[in-house]
Amino acid sequence: MSPKITTELLKQLRQVMKSPKYVQEPVQAYIVPSGDAHQSEYIAPCDCRRAFISGFDGSAGTAIVTEQHAAMWTDGRYFLQAAHQMDNNWTLMKMGLKDTPTQEDWLVSVLPEGSKVGVDPFIIPADQWKRMSKALRSAGHDLVPVKENLIDTIWTDCPQRPCKPLITLDLSYTGVSWRDKIVALRSKMAERKVLWFVVTALDEVAWLFNLRGSDVEYNPVFFAYAVIGMNTIRLFIDGDRMMDPAVREHLQLDSTLEPEFKIQVMPYGSILSELQAVGAGLSPKEKVWLSDKASYALTEAIPKAYRYLTPYTPICIAKAVKNSSETEGMRRAHIKDAVALCELFNWLEKEVPKGTVTEIVAADKAEEFRSQQKDFVELSFATISSTGPNGAIIHYKPVPETNRTLSVNEIYLLDSGAQYKDGTTDVTRTMHFGTPSAYEKECFTYVLKGHIAVSAAIFPNGTKGHLLDSFARSALWDCGLDYLHGTGHGVGSFLNVHEGPCGISYKTFADEPLEAGMIVSDEPGYYEDGSFGIRIENVVLVIPAETKYNFKNRGSLTFEPLTLVPIQTKMIDVNLLTQKECNWVDDYHQKCREVIGAELEKQGRHEALQWLIRETEPLVRV
Repeated sequence: MSPKITTELLKQLRQVMKSPKYVQEPVQAYIVPSGDAHQSEYIAPCDCRRAFISGFDGSAGTAIVTEQHAAMWTDGRYFLQAAHQMDNNWTLMKMGLKDTPTQEDWLVSVLPEGSKVGVDPFIIPADQWKRMSKALRSAGHDLVPVKENLIDTIWTDCPQRPCKPLITLDLSYTGVSWRDKIVALRSKMAERKVLWFVVTALDEVAWLFNLRGSDVEYNPVFFAYAVIGMNTIRLFIDGDRMMDPAVREHLQLDSTLEPEFKIQVMPYGSILSELQAVGAGLSPKEKVWLSDKASYALTEAIPKAYRYLTPYTPICIAKAVKNSSETEGMRRAHIKDAVALCELFNWLEKEVPKGTVTEIVAADKAEEFRSQQKDFVELSFATISSTGPNGAIIHYKPVPETNRTLSVNEIYLLDSGAQYKDGTTDVTRTMHFGTPSAYEKECFTYVLKGHIAVSAAIFPNGTKGHLLDSFARSALWDCGLDYLHGTGHGVGSFLNVHEGPCGISYKTFADEPLEAGMIVSDEPGYYEDGSFGIRIENVVLVIPAETKYNFKNRGSLTFEPLTLVPIQTKMIDVNLLTQKECNWVDDYHQKCREVIGAELEKQGRHEALQWLIRETEPLVRV
């Protein structure tokens, strides 16, 4: 994969950094974060500014350009990818490694005295602005908002912002009406004595109104903001999609409603001026609730004394705890997904030995089988279909230049998922179509032991997910191995495949405690650069557990796997498993056989059923 040549683009950016047409005073550094104005992880093409300027298109990373330097900060999932995609104008800053400076420390070390560091105030979250501004100020520099995005000024063929039709979800999918969600939100506002609540995250807007969209690939969201008052609802959204009769009926736009449920539809671009008007009309002690991840621009619209900021909003927390309709929907989605993957793995077993299946062919085939299932909408992220050394690139996506052919001599890793109208899936399986080496089996088995340790864990109510992260690493650590990513993330319900506020990761201690109804992934791995990658991922549901003493009535929790896809037993060194771990694998496979077997039978997929039966035989100790 040849890197993007950025010499000319950087020259143009450095010119506009000094141009009075765009900046009041020249800026000596310009920050290009990954996100959009909603601080989304996955973004629309028109918001891929960091990828445009650098060539690196992973989902996480921050570029900083100064008069002499260009540097990129990203995490362990993307070290290899970023190194491949960027030319030698760029320095890769490997976050999480001991010798890597923070963005602030690096800026202080390279900038001339009294420098100005510019950033688009709509793209940077308020909490990040605060941290960075303080660090720079203490070294004699200033962080300054640059109204016009400087990348946009040099990006001549920037795509249009999408404005696609909306999908309405009825109660059978959501379990709770949008009106009831507004009532619950207002009661949280009343508890905190807050008059206004600003919804900035796209998945929170979608969840609150029981609407979905397709403005961002893989994420069923749409560009909008909402401002909820104690008796007003304003939805900021563009396009004629609000004229769709189904949407109008769903939101009761043409009905005579009690005033507190009447939705005022306003232009997407008017959010800033509307918020400024709200801020100007507040009396003392009246507050406006925003996430501290909302953009600096919107946060600044409300005078400081009137702001109520929290790391997670009540919508974020309510959305994470799935109700019974959402949980049932997620179960159905994972059953359909398993059917598609049984079809795929059965097909791969027959076709791989012929030497005609490439990573892209396998990824396309996975999508083809998923699209045959009821209520399939789209994939939930770009499929990671990787064989041999490509498997070591944690968030690899096959492209024609890197596309390897699957073979009987290499490990194959497939991390894929889908959006169904009733739920979101994300599953990783690692397999060998020939005979794995003793070392490959050993590494796979340590990863499996970690996966089981998390899945079978019993813990007290109120435990934060980051405390479970080392459960997944213990077997690897015993042998001096590790992996450079978190162990799990929250999963949305026909929403974003990555969602807060819960997760299982050593990288954050700011996660919310796990509670029954939350859904997270369990995905330890091991990666040998230049050789192979191994990851085993299930999506799991937090459920109540029975324990002898019940943590003195605090309550006990554990996980139930929603993903029901066999784990390849020929990759397991059974002698490294305890009896308890063997029982876990056998019980898991028995459940796959019963639940997915019945669905394969029902759908008349007999060959895939035979494959499932072969792959779920009990383990045998040699």
